[in-house]
Parts: sequence; structure tokens; C-alpha cells
Amino acid sequence: MINYTHILAVVESERETQPALSRAVELAGKTGASITAFMTIYDFSYEMTTMLSGEEREAMRAAVVKERTEWLTQQLADYSGNIQAVVEWDNRPYEAIIRHAINDKADIVVKATRSHDDLRSVIFTPTDWHLVRKCPTPVLLVKEHDWPADGNIIAAVNVGTENREHAQLNDKITEIAQDYAKLLSGHVHLANSYPGTPLNIAIEVPEFDPESYNASVKNHHLEEMERHSTRFGIPLDNCHVKEGLPEKVIPFVAKNIDAELVIIGTVGRVGISAALIGNTAEHVIDELNCDVLAIKPDGFESPVRV
Repeated sequence: MINYTHILAVVESERETQPALSRAVELAGKTGASITAFMTIYDFSYEMTTMLSGEEREAMRAAVVKERTEWLTQQLADYSGNIQAVVEWDNRPYEAIIRHAINDKADIVVKATRSHDDLRSVIFTPTDWHLVRKCPTPVLLVKEHDWPADGNIIAAVNVGTENREHAQLNDKITEIAQDYAKLLSGHVHLANSYPGTPLNIAIEVPEFDPESYNASVKNHHLEEMERHSTRFGIPLDNCHVKEGLPEKVIPFVAKNIDAELVIIGTVGRVGISAALIGNTAEHVIDELNCDVLAIKPDGFESPVRV
């Protein structure tokens, strides 16, 4: 059951609209949660004012924060509910968001997202990707997409895994999907991808039978999906098992059933491996035209320290 008491909505001043704030208000209306509208600002020119003392620079920053807080408070007048405006000066927005989420014991972080250029993402990782990797709180990345009643919610699972952590994450994702389905009067779907036959094996090993291999992998995933869906009482008609990469299969299923929300798990890989390899969740997010809820496994510890 979803019992949100506090929602952290990330506000971005450069946006004409605030999808994250609108979605937070919608969630708060259904759960009774309070909302913090959180915005970070930073101007490097204030740090370069060498003619001023440290105290004077701090006073200038405080004046800017005060002005932006007043602006944000005015923007919040258009929204109903219990909403607090918070503005912080920080050159690392994702760290400020994560620290505030931890300190305020937020139940969920809501942030609007947009597509990212692949090359730039390797050099300058966008804030939402940092949140997906490092925020211990569930992160809801929203796009311009409605949440109609009787809609479809996808739990992106990996039923073919033998990894215990991933199996536990499958259960957690499915339970959360069912909770959201109750909250939004929606329907739960399960989406699972499985890999195709490795071409190099088929070429290098003459006796290898790719058709038998592919059929075996497919049947394994179908059987595991049936077992998983039965445990949670989800109809087989709402289960989607398809060959391909997750970043292709999940968006395909989401578009096909016009999903309003996709719930996906991420192990939060960080460091060089994250920069070079990336996260499956990140690739999926960029291909979707609906909201995405990123969930961490139990026991996840954020590398961002409070």
C-alpha cells in the first residue's frame, strides 16, 4: 500500500511548465502527502568576484536565493495543497536533491525528464541519471503524459534471472506496480525481455543449433513469467515476454498498450562502469514517452553522504 507522507518535487526555473510539480500535486491529492518544491541555483560568476570578501559573496548568494524563493512561492500559488518552497545554492543539483530527500525523509522524488544526447551523457551525466543511480529514495521521472483512470502500469521484470538480488527486486517492482494500480484504478502488466541467439556462437560452433537454443531460452522465460504472475495474481494476458534488449522491448510494450507508468529497477551502478556501460534503466527511460518510476533494491546505500 502506498502511504506517502512527504513528496519532494524538483522545480526547474528554465521550464515553461512544471510536470514534476503537477504530478506531485496529483499524488499528494491521492495520498494526503505534503510537498516540498525544491529548486537548486548556481551562478559561477558569483564565485569569481574576487574584489569581494567571502562574507560579501555569501551575502550576494543569499540575496539571490531569497529572490528565487520569492519567485517560487509565487509560482506555487497556482497549485493547491500543502507545498513548501525550498531553494538551495549548489553547483551539484543531484547531490542537493539527494541530501534533502534523505534529511527530510521524503518517500519519493519527482522530477521532469527529457531525452539526452548519447555522446554528451558520457561526458556530462544529466541530473536525472545521477538520481537514478544514486538516490536511495524512489525516483519518479515524469514526462508530458496523463494518468487517466483505468490505465496500464508496467512492471519491468527479469524473470529469467538466477541472481537473488534481482529476483527480490522483481518482487518489489511487482508489488509497487500493484499498489499504484490500486491508487490509480489501473491495470498491472508485466514486461520481460530475453536475449536472442548469440551470432558468434552460431558461426564458430558448427554443431550449435540456434533454433533449439532460442526455443529453450524463450520457454524458460515463459515458464518463469507464468510462475511469477501466478504468485501475484496477474492474468497471463497481461504478461509480455519478447525477444530483444530491454531498452527496445519495454518501450515497445509500453507504446503498444499505451502505458501511463513504467516501474523499473536499477542497481545503481556508479563510477567508470556506469560512464562506459551505462544503465539499462537509463536506456529504457530515454525510449519511453510515459512516466518512469526507478526503484532501488533493499539495502541500497547512496554514495552521496549527508
